Amino acid sequence: MTSAPRYTFLGRTISPITARRLANFRKNGRGFWSLWIFLFFFVLSLGAELVANDDPILVSYQGDLYFPIVKDYPETTFGGVFPTKTDYSDPFVQQRIAENGFMVEALIPYDHRTVDWKLTEPAPTPPGSEHWLGTDDQARDVVARVIYGFRISVLFGLAMTFFTTLIGVAAGAVQGYFGGWVDLIFQRVMEVFGTLPMLMVLIILASVVEPNFWWLLGVMVLFGWPWPVGYVRAEFLRARNFDFVKAAKALGVSDTMVMFRHILPNAMVATLTFLPFTLAGSITTLTALDFIGFGLPPGSASLGEVLAQGKANLQAPWLGLTGFFVLAAMLSLLFFVGEAVRDAFDPRKLFQGEPTPAEPGIAPENTTASARAQGSGA
Repeated sequence: MTSAPRYTFLGRTISPITARRLANFRKNGRGFWSLWIFLFFFVLSLGAELVANDDPILVSYQGDLYFPIVKDYPETTFGGVFPTKTDYSDPFVQQRIAENGFMVEALIPYDHRTVDWKLTEPAPTPPGSEHWLGTDDQARDVVARVIYGFRISVLFGLAMTFFTTLIGVAAGAVQGYFGGWVDLIFQRVMEVFGTLPMLMVLIILASVVEPNFWWLLGVMVLFGWPWPVGYVRAEFLRARNFDFVKAAKALGVSDTMVMFRHILPNAMVATLTFLPFTLAGSITTLTALDFIGFGLPPGSASLGEVLAQGKANLQAPWLGLTGFFVLAAMLSLLFFVGEAVRDAFDPRKLFQGEPTPAEPGIAPENTTASARAQGSGA
């Protein structure tokens, strides 16, 4: 007897359905490569300090190695007079290091907060060899601010998507599984959160406390968790009466085990297909809040802040165009990934060269109408 084929992914055994979904995702070239391009830029932004930094990555001085990127050294370490943090753009410090060793600088020798005091014209300055995308109205390098802003936007979107999905899925599972008064109470709670004007709440709270990353994340999660509740609740309401659920209960399996081990994997399909779009919406929300001035603290690197500077400095079109194209490219990649995930989870979606799945109730898409008619007549 021939054994059934064994499917693995990242060293783990997966089901044939999961293997088919992964294969379908790979066959969607636009979504597959969009995922890799997005991951490349995201990983690059995670090491932003190695790409854009006003502190050198490595300094060799008199035979000793120093790592200014991870530790601050006083100027006296390199033959200076003051015991303050070393300014590596100081000509005296650069000369001392050049005479006694060397230093390895980042590709972009500017941090997102670094002000270029050597500009020969008023800021914002246009793109050039020193500043590839120019500077903003505070003489800060735009490339450095875009790299750091991309990172904080994606991290905020990932964190918000994770927590809202976690809370929403748990709430939808409880609603759909138990029903009755539990479902009714949760529905009323969701109506309360759905009717509260989030922007007005943010404006009121911003007048009391200074917003920061975690403060904004907490408020956005508080208002954003209901988005997956409807999908999960509907699947649990449908699946709780299936025979395998009744059998598990008859065997004494706990409600928690039935909910999260047996029903939840079947109820997560719709939620997973929406995750890339939810991530894009979370990034857009933070960008919009930064654009209107109720987002991250002033001076923080943000794509919304770059767009706001473009609006305030129409004589410097590179600011607005940079923010627009970076945001548009990032969201387009996420939308392409979302479309690929949606198609991969669609059991009726076939790609070129893929055999027709032998599933009951699904008509093959590559057959002719006459063949289908003959099959139905038989």
